Amino acid sequence: MARHIELCVAEARPAGPGILRVTLRDPDGWPLPRVRPGAHLDLHVPGLGPRAYSLCGDPAVQDAWTVAVKREAESRGGSAWVHGLRPGDAVAASMPRCTFPLAEGAVRHVMIAGGIGVTPFLAMAPVLERAGADWTLHVLHRGALPCPEDLAPWLESGRAVAHDTAVTPRPALEALLGAYHPGLQAYCCGPVAMIEGFEATTAAWPSGTARAEHFVPPILPPDPSARAYTLSLASSGASAEVPAGGSMLVALRAMGAKVDASCEGGICGACKIRWLEGAPIHRDRVLTPQERETHLMACVAGCASERLVLDA
Repeated sequence: MARHIELCVAEARPAGPGILRVTLRDPDGWPLPRVRPGAHLDLHVPGLGPRAYSLCGDPAVQDAWTVAVKREAESRGGSAWVHGLRPGDAVAASMPRCTFPLAEGAVRHVMIAGGIGVTPFLAMAPVLERAGADWTLHVLHRGALPCPEDLAPWLESGRAVAHDTAVTPRPALEALLGAYHPGLQAYCCGPVAMIEGFEATTAAWPSGTARAEHFVPPILPPDPSARAYTLSLASSGASAEVPAGGSMLVALRAMGAKVDASCEGGICGACKIRWLEGAPIHRDRVLTPQERETHLMACVAGCASERLVLDA
């Protein structure tokens, strides 16, 4: 179960069309835990539950966490709540998680952002710059820039390039990424169509050299091969029968297991659990092949064996 933290809104101001930039601090002014570039923060929305937003501030700043949230008419209600925040408001959050990290050992980093998808890269940029890394950020937008003040120094230095698709045709992702070569790491955050294009463009690249972060969980079609199985908890010995196609997360909650969840679609990493026995089926978008050898995401995972034992 993730530890929760109480925060206070220090500043809330516009940061582009429909975007609110919110700075959060400890109510007593204490330093906040260190975060990794690419991390996101679950804000606990009253009546709705946790909603994940990328941290967009410089990770070297230890007394503040910043998110920039675009108000979306078709969202689940979290963005509207964020846009109602004002300085002095109390906010509950979970500790930050990072499922979209910078690649260690890469010699060149190419980042592609679609609109408000620029937020995780705003946290990565100062880290890469201080490290003397070779990096480029491409920001695809339509009309006014998202987070213009944060982007300004990188646009002026040439590190970031803005592509206004209201003025010129959208550039081909192949042209922005270039041909793969050893040491190249690519990243993408933006709308579903952009991520699908990015994944298609980098499909032949070596595993792990292209990373994407989703705004919303992709729609998972029913698994025709899904089977019923017994779910067991190692800590208590409790067991439950999960029907074919049933939700592991729902079964865990019914057994009283304390499991965090946010997106409930396999993209945020909140419900990561260690598995001990059995053959899980992984349908998430965040775990690496190595992590899947020991962990699963309960919100979307299934099981190919008769029994699955979790360390919960």
